[in-house]
Amino acid sequence: DAEKCDATRAILERIDWPCDVSRNYSESNLGCRKRVSSGIDWVFEQVEEAIIVEDDCLPHPSFFPFCDQLLEHYREDERIGHIGGTDNNQGAPRGDGSYYYSRYTSIWGWATWRQSWKAYDVDLAAWPEMKASGGHFDLFGSPEEAEHFERVWDDIHAGHIDTWDAQWLFCRLNAGSLCVTPNGNLVTNIGFRGDATHTVLEAHPFAELPAKEMSFPLKHPAEMRADAQADRARAEAEFLRKVGGRPAVLDKLTNKHFYGKMLRSIPGVGSLWASMRGSATGNTTESQ
Repeated sequence: DAEKCDATRAILERIDWPCDVSRNYSESNLGCRKRVSSGIDWVFEQVEEAIIVEDDCLPHPSFFPFCDQLLEHYREDERIGHIGGTDNNQGAPRGDGSYYYSRYTSIWGWATWRQSWKAYDVDLAAWPEMKASGGHFDLFGSPEEAEHFERVWDDIHAGHIDTWDAQWLFCRLNAGSLCVTPNGNLVTNIGFRGDATHTVLEAHPFAELPAKEMSFPLKHPAEMRADAQADRARAEAEFLRKVGGRPAVLDKLTNKHFYGKMLRSIPGVGSLWASMRGSATGNTTESQ
């Protein structure tokens, strides 16, 4: 893993286009939860707004002006907290604009502002109170979606899974802000493969979705509200989907939230499973 980290850093040392480059490396493995969140914390200590692309995401060139223009357009509008570059809906365009609004954050290429990121809490301190009041059922379009994320946020709050992105979704929903999703996918995730941290199922429906060019000038939607049908379709495709046979077993075994469920229901077995999983994947230094 040290060799892979060195090779990756060597690529970053060869940036040759006119720009200012700042680098923030960790010399030890912090895991996804701490490294990604601390990396973005560091970014917003430097700048007021940012476009963020993870290591396994390949954006179309038009992704960058799309984010740039919408960062400016919504800079003073707290109703929008996140600009996503991924559109998992492969059907007809949603609504009448170049993009539509969603409850869900898409973190395979995205952008936001320092002000929005200030609400982020990697430890989900506000979750127990929300759960006790049942307030999370008001955040989603269906009880099934709320129940799914109740389990996810329980796992995160208990420290059972090493992730950062579901906390960002929680903070955006808790703030009552919407997310922008392009009408047409702008970012391809090329990281669905056996040596991935989480996305190891190569047959996943969101694996390597083709990226398309965004047309300009952008057309803004006439009405600012979440597209309920698009959100439900995404939920059914991503985490409410029904899969049978061998793909179902693989999907279960490679789902990071499965370990949290085991830790809750079978503490002894779950702890051993998590320990084995950590020893198998915990040696890679992540750099943001």
